Amino acid sequence: MNDPLIISLVVASYLIGAIPFGLLVAKTMGGVDIRTIGSGNIGATNVLRAVGKKAGATALLLDIGKGAVPVIIAKTLYGTENIITLYCALAAFFGHLYPIYLGFKGGKGVATALGIVAAWVPIAGAITLFIWIAMAKTFKYSSLAALTAFATLPFMLFFLEEPTPMSASYVLTILIYWRHRANIQRLIAGIEPCIGQKSESS
Repeated sequence: MNDPLIISLVVASYLIGAIPFGLLVAKTMGGVDIRTIGSGNIGATNVLRAVGKKAGATALLLDIGKGAVPVIIAKTLYGTENIITLYCALAAFFGHLYPIYLGFKGGKGVATALGIVAAWVPIAGAITLFIWIAMAKTFKYSSLAALTAFATLPFMLFFLEEPTPMSASYVLTILIYWRHRANIQRLIAGIEPCIGQKSESS
């Protein structure tokens, strides 16, 4: 970790992950500050509810991309199982959760984590996305879909024999659950808003 290239790559991964695309998309396409609407979260789900489907989809794809790009670069330079790739993946993820540009108040990490997994282990990313879509279509809850998809991720990577991505997946899953703790409480209480439903909480 004393190599300036490695340090620069990890820092750049954090700064890329920290780009608040949800906030930027909502301002550009809807003329609103997403932090003052609905849940106040900068993620794609809140953008969807506040601005609409096109803006929500744009924010989703950009958040996926900012997770994928650092991993693609690190994976190309160092390989799938190298710890440097793990550092870059987690740096991008923490960037989204705790962005320096917004006083370390970021999103919940689902789309960025999906981008990380898809770039790192494509088959695991595809399965995770499939589970999310299937759960979202069946139950209409974005939070439940994300929680279910990422609960399966460590097991999936274990069976795929991907030890370094599996190690990172524990961090991704635990923090996604932590960031969704209010959603979990609302799911239990039966008051969690459905996908696309206007709400003051998300």
